[in-house]
Amino acid sequence: MTALTNWLSQVWSVTLFALRTLPQRRGASLATIVGIAGVVAVLVGVLSIAEGFRAAMSITGPDDIALVLRSGADTEMTSGLGREEARLISDAPGIAHGADGAVASAELFVIINLPKRTTGTDANVPLRGIGPAGVQVRGNVTMVEGRAFERGRNEVIVGAGAARAFAGLDMGKTVRVGQNDWTVVGIFTAEGGASESEIWTDAAVLQPAYQRGDSFQSVYAKLASPDSFTAFKDALTADPRLKVKVVRQGEYLEEQSTMLTEFIRGIGVFVAGLMALGAIFGALNTMYSAVAGRTREIATLRALGFGPFPIILSVMIESVTLAVIGGAVGAALAYVAFNGFTASTINWQTFSQIAFAFAVTPELLVTAIIWAAAIGLVGGLFPAIRAARLPIASALREG
Repeated sequence: MTALTNWLSQVWSVTLFALRTLPQRRGASLATIVGIAGVVAVLVGVLSIAEGFRAAMSITGPDDIALVLRSGADTEMTSGLGREEARLISDAPGIAHGADGAVASAELFVIINLPKRTTGTDANVPLRGIGPAGVQVRGNVTMVEGRAFERGRNEVIVGAGAARAFAGLDMGKTVRVGQNDWTVVGIFTAEGGASESEIWTDAAVLQPAYQRGDSFQSVYAKLASPDSFTAFKDALTADPRLKVKVVRQGEYLEEQSTMLTEFIRGIGVFVAGLMALGAIFGALNTMYSAVAGRTREIATLRALGFGPFPIILSVMIESVTLAVIGGAVGAALAYVAFNGFTASTINWQTFSQIAFAFAVTPELLVTAIIWAAAIGLVGGLFPAIRAARLPIASALREG
């Protein structure tokens, strides 16, 4: 116990002395901090894009909404259902019922071109025709401006994300789509979800506008409870009159977002990894310089009986301390610069634009600090070993 206490005392004494001398080496120390801060800021900034997109394509709360597509369809764009099929789906067990019957919405999903507000370039924007229960199915839709569209009229309501990202979607404006003019009568939010990137109208009006006859592409159904999904799915897949695919809305959105989020994460880690190599060399240079400047001091400590391992640990703790400071600075800068920043990008599965906000999450900040600490460990390891191996006699003669 006494030996352990003595060892810990040596580590504490050497480390405290090294940290107290940091101001005397502030130039090299500051360079390390800035380099690591840059790595962390880039890493957090890029990954916040993936986190924001993933959040926009996820479900908050219970996943009690089922999506029905034609069998074999991967997206709503490639699906097709007739009116009779939509009716059979609405009659299936497991669906919630309200005053007007089953809470289910047969819907159309088409893509229109609108210019972006920032660049003026055309982008693909989802225009969705919903049934009478479309808003009730989702349950998280709130009108923040104007009113809901009237059925049977060329009126649309616009998601808040789409209204921010695309020109011509302000309240009262008229949007020219194909041969029809549509008046924007309301703007809605949906807890930051993918619906906020869409434009909604009456499915019965959208069908003739796009010559869809009596066809739909999907049916959204509010389940009586999340546990009702199995009964609902089994009833539909066992019905010989139907050839459909049934998924939870949350699972569908996650599948739609996977390709892009993984790509963004891969790019972020790759770029940050290249920068991290530079930061490691910077840390190595800083710590080698620190060891060279403290050669006599380290040799004196060794001559007084301090062991090599306390020396190694003190140098590594100094390196990690500088790295964590740099990581904290970079994380703070990334949070201020990126968190909540709104943008839009194309969803590769549907080739439509999704508006979202960058999200610098606590988990992302913890990851950034871990990266910084790892850089500090690697950058301090070899200088620490060199410090412990300094020949005492020759080191005392230096300087």
